[in-house]
Amino acid sequence: MRLLLDTHLALWWLIDSQRVPAEVRELVESATDPVAISRASLWEMAIKISIGKLKIDLPRFVKMAEASGFDWLDIKTEHLLTVATLPNFEDHRDPFDRLLVAQSLTEPLVLLTSDAKLARYGSTVRVI
Repeated sequence: MRLLLDTHLALWWLIDSQRVPAEVRELVESATDPVAISRASLWEMAIKISIGKLKIDLPRFVKMAEASGFDWLDIKTEHLLTVATLPNFEDHRDPFDRLLVAQSLTEPLVLLTSDAKLARYGSTVRVI
């Protein structure tokens, strides 16, 4: 089972490890394949930093992710095409989450998230 961390879990893993749920820690530490962080998450963080919603050292975050053995998942055309096919939910329109879901479906990967709203997108999403 290949894993993809959502943005919150990636941030927590590298910046605030006490917030990482035990189940996530166990899954990541026992993974036989490298665990992925999407470049979409990096893009989301960059936007949040630029508008003052997030205060982290992004270059340091990137170095920490790479030093910890995470793989970067690039954004591919297939991912973007899949976003267009996802169902729309009135209470969930976050474009970054939708791209992560599309990546999980396309690759396939299991998207680990703490956002219960993402469970509706199907079996490649695991809410922890």
